[in-house]
This record gives sequence, C-alpha cells and structure tokens, in this order.
Amino acid sequence: MILVADSGATKCDWMYADGDKISDKVSTMGFSPFFHTEELIIEKIREKEHLASVADKMSKVFYYGTGCSSTDRKQKIQKALQKVFVNAKVEVDHDLNGAAVATCMGEPGIACILGTGSNSCYYDGKDVFEEVPSLGHRLGDEGSGYHFGKQLLRLFLYKRLPDYLMDKLSNDYGLDKEKIFANVYKEGYVNTYLASFMKSVSDFNNEKWVKEFIYKGLSEFADFHIKVYKNYDLLPVNFVGSIAYYFKHVLEDVAKDNGFEIGRVIKQPINNLVEFHRK
Repeated sequence: MILVADSGATKCDWMYADGDKISDKVSTMGFSPFFHTEELIIEKIREKEHLASVADKMSKVFYYGTGCSSTDRKQKIQKALQKVFVNAKVEVDHDLNGAAVATCMGEPGIACILGTGSNSCYYDGKDVFEEVPSLGHRLGDEGSGYHFGKQLLRLFLYKRLPDYLMDKLSNDYGLDKEKIFANVYKEGYVNTYLASFMKSVSDFNNEKWVKEFIYKGLSEFADFHIKVYKNYDLLPVNFVGSIAYYFKHVLEDVAKDNGFEIGRVIKQPINNLVEFHRK
C-alpha cells in the first residue's frame, strides 16, 4: 500500500492506494516544519482513525509539504512520519514539486501555487527549477490568501470595504479591532487566520470591487512569479490552490492582459498525485 499526502499551511490531504483500490480523502491540519514539532505531527495523524488503522500496512509514503524545501526541514517531517508509518519508506518533498507533478502531468510547463501561500516553478517534465525564491508570508506570498486577507482586514478596520463585505465579516465572524489584534499579533498561525476570510470574499466574486481587488493581487503575482520565466508566454501556466480555483475568472483576465496561457487549474492536487504514484 502507498500513502500520499499534500500539505499546505491550512490543511493536509491524505489518500492511500492498494493496487487499483483508492481510499477516500482524509484531512488533518496542515503541518509546517517551521512551526510544528514532531510530537504534534505524530499526535494529529494518529487522531485520524482512518490513517492510524492502516499505518503499519504502508510500504511507501510520499509527502509533499509547505516549507519542505531544505534538507533539514524535510528531515524533521520525515522523522515524524517514520514514527507513525513504521514499515514504510518515507519520501518528503516540497509542495511546489507536488503542484508541478499534479498539474503538468509529465509535460514541461510553469506550475504555481495560489492558496494560503504562493509560489511558482518551471517544470521540465522531471525536475523543478525556481527562478525566484519563496519569501514566505512575512516578505512574499503575493496573490495568496494571506496576501489578500491582510489587506482585507486592514480595509475592514479602516472602514474602507464595500457595505456588503463589511456586513459579511461583521456578521459571520463578529470581527472587531480587539479580536483581529488578538489573532494577528501572536506567533504561529497568522497566515492561516488571514487566509480564512477569503471564502467569504469568494461569495461575492462577481462584484466589481472584488474582481478589481483580486485582479491587482494576481497581477502582482504574475509580475514576480510568472513573467520571470523565459518563454513564460509559450508554456502552459498551471495552478493549484483555492485562490486560483475560486477566482479563476479573474485569473483568466490577468493571463490575457499579461500574455500567458492558463493550463490546468485544480483546487487540490491530491487525486492527481495518487494516480501518479500508483502508476
């Protein structure tokens, strides 16, 4: 049996395959080698009976995760997984590699992540190459849920949002300055917290203000993370993540105005990754 995991900052999706039989998806919290200990990762996986019941039956585990771009961070996640899946060979790779495998389907192209965070790479059909580094949520993540969420709450506090968004955020989340400050000015989960409000924004994705708001952020992403690649205008540009998925209509306008062609846009790469490793 093989197990595949795709972890962003918000959640981690898991699916396993036994020959032609593929399990249903199960989700845990997302794991980050920057913030989470081995003990927490082990605890959260074992809480899921669906995973715990088959843990010792796994022969291979393929994990793609946010923050897993260096050897030491990969090893931190790998050590935790090895203690749960004791009979498996565990391979840990960057979520960007997972995005490339899931969207490019073995063909050359540009693969982008637009979810809680953002990133991009060129995929030659086998390996990935980054033209610019991911700077994380404090310095980068242009066009991501974090990027938009930060601006959204700032405009909310300054009372500069359209009335329908002011009402939506007030009614759905009971937001006020103290509640926002309590969640933003603490360590650990601020990127996930800020990105969480984009689901409410997507309810109004055909409103003029929302489309202009999203267009500006996605244009910034295109400048920093797509147009830096040679021949970006000749390659399919593929996307994974909730921002790309829910605001695809705005992404199409950005692509047209910046001279690139959109390839695949998928919300979650887990199904494609399972198929890839199963075969």
